Amino acid sequence: MTTAKNGMSAKTLQRTLGTSYRVAWAMLQRYRVAMVRPNRSLLGGNVEVDETLVGGVKQNGKRGRGTHKCIVVIAVELKSPKGYGRVRMRPVTDASGDNLVPFVQETVKPGATIYTDGWGGYNDLLKCGFKHEKIVLSDSGDPAHVNLPGVHRIASLFKRWMLGTHQGSFDPEHLRAYLEEFTFRFNRRTSSSRGLVFRRLIEQAVATSPIIECPSGKPA
Repeated sequence: MTTAKNGMSAKTLQRTLGTSYRVAWAMLQRYRVAMVRPNRSLLGGNVEVDETLVGGVKQNGKRGRGTHKCIVVIAVELKSPKGYGRVRMRPVTDASGDNLVPFVQETVKPGATIYTDGWGGYNDLLKCGFKHEKIVLSDSGDPAHVNLPGVHRIASLFKRWMLGTHQGSFDPEHLRAYLEEFTFRFNRRTSSSRGLVFRRLIEQAVATSPIIECPSGKPA
């Protein structure tokens, strides 16, 4: 779960340990909770922020921010001259400023430069102590993945992992847990010792309060 690029599904863990699917799923859920380190440091410098849609394909449905798919907002650090640093991800109920601005405040240091598209949900970032650079896609003439490559790269990797490891199937109630698992591995992708990544999860699991019941008490 910590060292394999694609993580591990509950079905795979069930076969590996010879336990029931429910027990394997509950174990993974508890480790996903432990992957969120309390008081983790905020992102800084230049940070791209944008949303993506996660969910199955619906025939003849709406596209964009108004769909009924799950909306996930992503923040990723930009490195100079190229490359990406750490990432933060969170599901939101809608793409309004009431959800987007608090996400940035809780994940990025004040004074950082935030790069977004022209969506109005980010208009209050300047008032909150951030430098805000808007990239209006219609003005640039380039597609979104060219103007905001970082968040689109992260979104693509996450969706590929969900499709490959979990066959793209998930309960929206547990989406945040999958996002935190992806974040945990991505932010430690350059670790020189994979064994230390395993140790970090065990340390955080020991320090995490006991979880008596997983959310909803049923597998995703």
